[in-house]
Amino acid sequence: MTLYDDIANKLTAHIDNGIYQQGTRLPGVRRLSQQFGVSISTIVQAQRQLENLCLIEARPRSGYYIRLRPWLKPELPTTSQPVLKPTPVTGQELVLQLAQATSRAGFVQLGAAVPDESFMPMRAFQRSLAKTVRHYGKRAANYAFPPGLPELQQQLARRMHLCGSPVAANRILITNGCQEALSLALQTVACAGDIIAIESPTFYGLLQVIESLGMKALEIPTDPQEGISLPALERALEQWSVKACVLIPNFSNPLGSLMPVERKQQLVALAHRHDLLLIEDDIYGDLGFNGARPPNLLSVEPDPANGNVIYCASFSKTVAQGLRIGWMVLPERFFRRAEYLKYVTNLAAPTLPQLALADFLAHGGYERYLRQVQTRYARQVDLFSHAISQHFPAGTRVTQPKGGFVLWVELAEGRNTLQMTQHLLKQGISIAPGQIFSATQKYRNCIRISCAQPWTEQVEQAVAKVGALCAIPLAF
Repeated sequence: MTLYDDIANKLTAHIDNGIYQQGTRLPGVRRLSQQFGVSISTIVQAQRQLENLCLIEARPRSGYYIRLRPWLKPELPTTSQPVLKPTPVTGQELVLQLAQATSRAGFVQLGAAVPDESFMPMRAFQRSLAKTVRHYGKRAANYAFPPGLPELQQQLARRMHLCGSPVAANRILITNGCQEALSLALQTVACAGDIIAIESPTFYGLLQVIESLGMKALEIPTDPQEGISLPALERALEQWSVKACVLIPNFSNPLGSLMPVERKQQLVALAHRHDLLLIEDDIYGDLGFNGARPPNLLSVEPDPANGNVIYCASFSKTVAQGLRIGWMVLPERFFRRAEYLKYVTNLAAPTLPQLALADFLAHGGYERYLRQVQTRYARQVDLFSHAISQHFPAGTRVTQPKGGFVLWVELAEGRNTLQMTQHLLKQGISIAPGQIFSATQKYRNCIRISCAQPWTEQVEQAVAKVGALCAIPLAF
């Protein structure tokens, strides 16, 4: 056996024993050379051997990383079957309580779908921010009344065009995040007491908006891979007077589902037949794992300027959540109403972040960042999925998203994940219990886990603790 064979075997043992974890970076050649007391050339030969064995992979200007190994993925969660009946939304105060409890330092954040700052392009964006402060001076401190700053509108219009949705810049309304965009969209097209169709499960932030506006939610069965059921939605439209349907067709939260293009076309056609307004939340659309951005509903709408699609998005998941910059595109007949509602709600979106984002988008920083983070999120989701398969009880079902960074985990019937959440909070671990994703507080045996944080020993131990808790008979 050659010396580099021996080193390769030792490195393989370290990988098998978890000393070097899957998806993490292998130490540099100099450090390994010192660790094993051999030359750098021997380490290089050993690395090549491990690369040939598909145990490690080289990444440009970054070094070698431990490859993710194939494993048998858990079964998918079952398609939801909510009762097709409009209902008021209640119990969403719990979400704020959980958010406040998990904002403390030291918590392992498996619950909130908020990327760790290490996943954000902070340095690149800070350069745009500093440049904006120097260049614009007083203008950056002034109000930017609706619809928003032309510089950002133009950059967003350019991006929308690249995504297959040609939109005039003056039809883009800048908002304080996607949450406000959804609220403005619903206020523009519906009133208190109106029925709003939603995916089930759905993003709890949407439920909060519906609750605050006094509207009723109508939960529609949703497939964990392809999204909302069109036959079920059509049956609901025939039975109820539904004002609008709010959904996340691209990498939905919490399921991560991706609606196929042909089904998006069918959905838009269905909306036209029933004069149904579609409010699209596309906040995760840029985070597909294969690098190709899936089309949005607006891109398959035959007449975007006069059609039935209201488009909402933001940079909260891709640049920084604290910026609170989102945007919406509305048919012409709704634009002035939404613009006015935006003005009377909070006058304007922040000026300085708008200018900085316009610069960031204009100079290619955003595109460079996306190419890096898409691959990283794919690895993170695989790492967390693998850990769940190892540490959670047999029979646990887990989604297999093709984008975004959240996993929906379905446990055995009878589990109460709200009680489990409260127990874990005392141990410094947050999860998101399934019932906050339903207007009728369904999915008590489900949790959502966010993968948007560095994979560390502390995180793996937290996942193991959650899995061990799930495995205790009749504990929760």
